Amino acid sequence: MLIEIAGIIAAVAFAVLVGYVVYTLIQVRKTLVELQVVLVYLNSQLPPLLKDLRLMTENVNALSEQARDGVEHASVFLHAVGAVGETVEQMHGLVKGQGEGLASKLFSVVAGVKAASAVVKERFSKSHDERNGASPR
Repeated sequence: MLIEIAGIIAAVAFAVLVGYVVYTLIQVRKTLVELQVVLVYLNSQLPPLLKDLRLMTENVNALSEQARDGVEHASVFLHAVGAVGETVEQMHGLVKGQGEGLASKLFSVVAGVKAASAVVKERFSKSHDERNGASPR
C-alpha cells in the first residue's frame, strides 16, 4: 500500500510538472508572437530612422565645419584687432613718454600750417583782385 501511495504522489507530481511545462510553453509561444510583431514593426520603422540619423550626422558635420571656418575668420579678425590695439598702445606710450613736448610740437605744426594757409589765401586774393582791375591795398 505504501508503494501505491508513493506511486500516486509521483504521478500527481509528474502531472503538475507537465501542466507547468505546458503552461510555460504556451506563454513562451505568446511572447514569441509578440516579439515577431515588434520585429516586423522595427523592420518597417528602422530604415527611415537610420536614414534620418545619417542625414542629421551629415548636417552636424557641415555645421561643425562652418563653425570651424567662422572661428578661423574670427581668429584672423581678433589678431588684426590685437595688432591695432598694440599700435594704439605704442602711440599712447609715445605720446605719454614725450609728454607736453610732443603735444606742443604738434600744436605748433598745426598753427604753422594755419598761418601759412592764411598768408597764401591773402596773397592769392590780392593777386586775383589786381588781375580783375581792383586797386591793391
